[in-house]
Amino acid sequence: MELIFATNNQNKVAEIQHIVPQTIRVISLREAGIEIEIPEPHDTLEANATEKSTTINRLTGKNCFSEDTGLEVYALNGAPGVKSARYAGEPVDFERNIRLLLKEMENIQERRARFRTVISLQLNGEEHLFEGSCEGTITASPRGTNGFGYDPVFVPDGADRSFGEMSMDEKKVYSHRRKATDQLVSFLERKVTKKTQEE
Repeated sequence: MELIFATNNQNKVAEIQHIVPQTIRVISLREAGIEIEIPEPHDTLEANATEKSTTINRLTGKNCFSEDTGLEVYALNGAPGVKSARYAGEPVDFERNIRLLLKEMENIQERRARFRTVISLQLNGEEHLFEGSCEGTITASPRGTNGFGYDPVFVPDGADRSFGEMSMDEKKVYSHRRKATDQLVSFLERKVTKKTQEE
């Protein structure tokens, strides 16, 4: 099965490809020959994910999926949330985003946060949504250079290292994106099994 992944973020493509089984081929927008930046104008992860998947489905007529992920810090009333990628403004710059986040959290003792991912799948004319989250805490300063986004300042519950200090295999154990992707894969496998039985 081939699915277009409606993102221009190669880090996300690599992470998803690392998670899905070999029976599912994930095609990036670049590989599909699509060179557009899809707007994310909405105030929820769900609506932005739907915007991206429906845009690509409309352009290509092919099955595809998208995801939107936000870091939700409880002491900041859920910020940066849906604005995570552009927290410090345009252009997207996660070093600036991290600096702003740590500045906003100066003198704040309550550092609980969660990553949340919503996946929108467009399959045979129908949309299906999947969600995964990962609870953790925000560090006082960046730790590690692996991963991307806010990974250097997020330590998941049950770990003593930030995502930025973990390999992709280690991060996969906790990952919000993996949890949502596992639901996506499970759903697709059930669909394939059902289709095989019907044939």
